[in-house]
Amino acid sequence: MIGLRGLGRVTFRLSALGVVIAAFVVMLMAGSLIALSAPANAATNQLSGTAFFNPSKGDPCPEDQPAYSSYDPIVMTGSLDGCWYTHSETPKITPGGVYLETGEELFVGSLNGGPTGSFTTTYKFEAKLNADGSEVRGRCQHPIVTGSGTGGFAGATGRVDFKDIIGDPITYEYRGHISLR
Repeated sequence: MIGLRGLGRVTFRLSALGVVIAAFVVMLMAGSLIALSAPANAATNQLSGTAFFNPSKGDPCPEDQPAYSSYDPIVMTGSLDGCWYTHSETPKITPGGVYLETGEELFVGSLNGGPTGSFTTTYKFEAKLNADGSEVRGRCQHPIVTGSGTGGFAGATGRVDFKDIIGDPITYEYRGHISLR
């Protein structure tokens, strides 16, 4: 009897030790996969905020950006603080009243109060229009152009999505993410 009881204890201890070792190996492998999925010094930031057109082209967007002057600058507030400039390339209205547009943009400002810099995006905009041409709803996607970041946005990658808030004037909510290396 004494020998069997001891053997049971030894077997239990080995099983518990085996479980601990297996759990450690699994955590070590998971940590390695996470570490390999992003550069060691990359930081991903969730973005959110609001924006509006700055028709006066003065404060807070005094810079003139001739290559991005299709529209008045957009003032960005929230995670991104600065000015968004647009160059429209392919505006088009479909027979069903859908407005489509693509182009390039430039953001000059900061992320969460950090150092200033800039990045460029390409964009796709879609909107549903009323018969009179007024907007019913709209949205656009802005992937950041790899390698375009300067200053506080050096190495920036990510995407910013805008949703139009219909009113007088139209404003925007934005969401997205940006990784800095």
